[in-house]
Amino acid sequence: MSRQAPSFQNIAFVASQTPEAREAYAQLAARYGNVDPTQADVIVALGGDGLMLQTLHKYMMSGKPIYGMHRGTVGFLMNDFSLDGLLERLAAAHIPVMHPLLMRTLDVQGHVREHRAINEVSLFRQTAQAAHLRILIDEQERLAELVADGVLVATPAGSTAYNLSVQGPIIPINAPLLALTAISPFRPRRWRGALLPDKSKVSIEVMDVDKRPVAEVADSDEVRSVRRVDVSMDHAISLNMLFDPGHNLDERILSEQFGF
Repeated sequence: MSRQAPSFQNIAFVASQTPEAREAYAQLAARYGNVDPTQADVIVALGGDGLMLQTLHKYMMSGKPIYGMHRGTVGFLMNDFSLDGLLERLAAAHIPVMHPLLMRTLDVQGHVREHRAINEVSLFRQTAQAAHLRILIDEQERLAELVADGVLVATPAGSTAYNLSVQGPIIPINAPLLALTAISPFRPRRWRGALLPDKSKVSIEVMDVDKRPVAEVADSDEVRSVRRVDVSMDHAISLNMLFDPGHNLDERILSEQFGF
């Protein structure tokens, strides 16, 4: 599902530091005006997927819609760039319903930290030794021991990012699912992961934390030497990303399944 975007007049532009993004920022601001993000009806992000993720994180709690235009390297989350017709494009855009992951981490010193992730929450071994992980779903043990480089939990939007690189499944954007994907599993050797309802709570416990330390990363927020990580989808927060008709995230994720 997606909902039609309302008409937007007050636009705030944000841009990465690449020359292409800065030039586009100056041209668009001169043509359409540029208000402070706190006063904006919509935020237009100019850059690549990295900037889009930064912008989504920064304004996640504001509820403001964000429309990306590609002026960077990777542009999976971005619309095509054009100086013309921006107001019309914003008015015609669609907003897929997306939610971030909420990650709660307990480290070896007993500190609890929370971060949110739009793409994925990943656990990685910190040393040359493989991680030994116990996996629980809704507090029920499902895998007594995973020996691997790590494991990740991905949203549908993030299923085509790092999750895909480690042979995880691509999830349609509207599917109520999470991907739980092993990273270079050694034992069980053939276990690649699982698809879970998006109301599930995934808990990952680190075994032998002193000898085999593990770090956790929620998009770009890292916690080292973790003891336990709980991951669930935060349905209370909606990510309002705007996409042009015919070039929306649903179509891109579908096309990715037939690409090489």
